[in-house]
Amino acid sequence: MNRPGREASQRLALILSGGGSRAAYQVGVLAGLRQLTGANAPNPFPIITGTSAGAINALALATHSASLHTAVDSMLAVWAGFRSDHVMRTDWPGLLAQAWRWSHTNLLGTSGGNTTALLDNSPLRSLLARHMRFGCIEEGLQAGRLQAVSVCAFDYHASRSVYFYQSHHRITPWRRHRRVGVQTRLGLDHLMASAAIPLLFPPVYLNRSWYGDGAVRQQAPLSPALHLGANRVLVIGVTHRTGSGPSSMPAAAADQTPPPPTLAQLGGHLLHSTFIDNLETDLEQLERLNFLASHSALDGRDTGLRHVDVMVISPSEPLDVIAARHRRALPAALRLFLRGSGATRSSGSDLLSYLLFEAEYCNELIELGRRDALARADDLCNFLGLERVQAGA
Repeated sequence: MNRPGREASQRLALILSGGGSRAAYQVGVLAGLRQLTGANAPNPFPIITGTSAGAINALALATHSASLHTAVDSMLAVWAGFRSDHVMRTDWPGLLAQAWRWSHTNLLGTSGGNTTALLDNSPLRSLLARHMRFGCIEEGLQAGRLQAVSVCAFDYHASRSVYFYQSHHRITPWRRHRRVGVQTRLGLDHLMASAAIPLLFPPVYLNRSWYGDGAVRQQAPLSPALHLGANRVLVIGVTHRTGSGPSSMPAAAADQTPPPPTLAQLGGHLLHSTFIDNLETDLEQLERLNFLASHSALDGRDTGLRHVDVMVISPSEPLDVIAARHRRALPAALRLFLRGSGATRSSGSDLLSYLLFEAEYCNELIELGRRDALARADDLCNFLGLERVQAGA
């Protein structure tokens, strides 16, 4: 593998967006990248940032910075065998108990503590505690394989995005409108907070405040990588960018009034706005800033803008359609629990595409991500400064 110069290499960032079970696609893209590198290739990304499920993938990659192959193998070992009960309680006692607590607190007004969530994600905490080796992040920083690692969570009380980052050298914390950077040692609570999807999973108490999913009101998903020193950014998204809406929605006849949206359809649109819209808007804004920076340079003016190279890899197929094919893979109790919302019907597959933590669905996303990465192998190697090796089967 032909690494770029040290200065350039240390300014390359990987951004992994949020998206629940859709994040299996990111693992597939990394698996494709692994096929393009030598067996002993280290992690090529000195700056890694992630949000929600993307934060979990980001830290999994950062804990194996010495070997990209080992990192991908460890991620595949989890994602390829995923079941919903690895993430949340799916048994009837667990579902009913959580629904009872939620109803008593939020509908009847009785005191129930932290019961603002419909689902109990304590299995996810146990899974991460078993598999994550947070001390290895510091080892990678000390060895110079990493420059900085960041995860984002939303502070409900301060109503702002908080980018928790760990770095070897001191990086000045930043403060912008409704977003701040906080240097710290990353741990399990940061991951659980970043992945706490509002209403579905409970918020996490951290640093004397309550935190939830980092994608909530995240105005500038690219900003932490830039604050941490990146001048080249690879973004792995989790949405089919050429679509203009839910692809699984049946078209109504011209003389018929379409049925009102189900709760699952509404939830799917809300999750799209949380996980996807801000990232796409931020990418468009960065393109405009790059245009201004290039023209300012031609005119010899110093505007303070700097060009940031960006490459985006996103699904070539709509993930809601894939989720609809696998909706029966949900555990029976969870399927019945979600039935009333419409999530188990084709029209509710947008919401399902975020919650379907089942191996059948995740493996299809992994394979899609691998194919998409290999389809752009030349562009990917050129952007990362890698010497391409023969891709294996």
